Amino acid sequence: MGRKSPNSRAYFPLRFVADAGGRRSICRRGMAAIALAGVMPFLLGFAVPGVSAAKQPARETAGAPSQKPLGEYIISPSDVLDVSVWKEPDISRTVTVRPDGKISLPLLGEMVASGKSPVELQAVIKEKLQRYIVSPEVTVLLHDVKNGAVSILGKVSKPGAYPVAQQMTVLDLIAAAGGFKDYAKLSKIYVLRVDTGGATVRYKFNFKEVIKGRNLSQNIALLPRDTVYVP
Repeated sequence: MGRKSPNSRAYFPLRFVADAGGRRSICRRGMAAIALAGVMPFLLGFAVPGVSAAKQPARETAGAPSQKPLGEYIISPSDVLDVSVWKEPDISRTVTVRPDGKISLPLLGEMVASGKSPVELQAVIKEKLQRYIVSPEVTVLLHDVKNGAVSILGKVSKPGAYPVAQQMTVLDLIAAAGGFKDYAKLSKIYVLRVDTGGATVRYKFNFKEVIKGRNLSQNIALLPRDTVYVP
């Protein structure tokens, strides 16, 4: 046990000690060797020669791609907004987003509202008001949606645009469109949405899972200008 084998790569001498009762046990140095021997196959099973951990491919998940918060509404022309500035009634008012995507407010003049969420517009107004008011408290609420339509395309009975009701989900829109046609791929449905940066985000919707009560988070609340596609 004390000699190193010529073909071995590591040398862990094992020594035995005897207690008062004559029983033999392995000393700590030997235990360390056994522990390392047990861990090495596990490590080798996950190592990829010549490839660092940072270069390992990302694991594909069954969920949707990286997304914005699903409840985030994007302002568009013709929407009506309530802009409220605390203790400033002369600035607070209800405004309609013009066709060019802008609104006008006292002191601040024109600014772009279309393409922003109410929270983002609220932050812009607050920043601009800080030149005139100390610590302004600003709230932007959606008063009325004039451009509230969603579309459904593909293998449904009645494809087209539908007015979006409050908290209308993907299942609601499919029902409004009369259900599926033959040979529709029910596990391959997806929702297209344009985010605040102008990028199109794709959300997966597996009807077979949702109808069985699984992964119900896929049944998202639709926003104006969303498009549902049924291949």
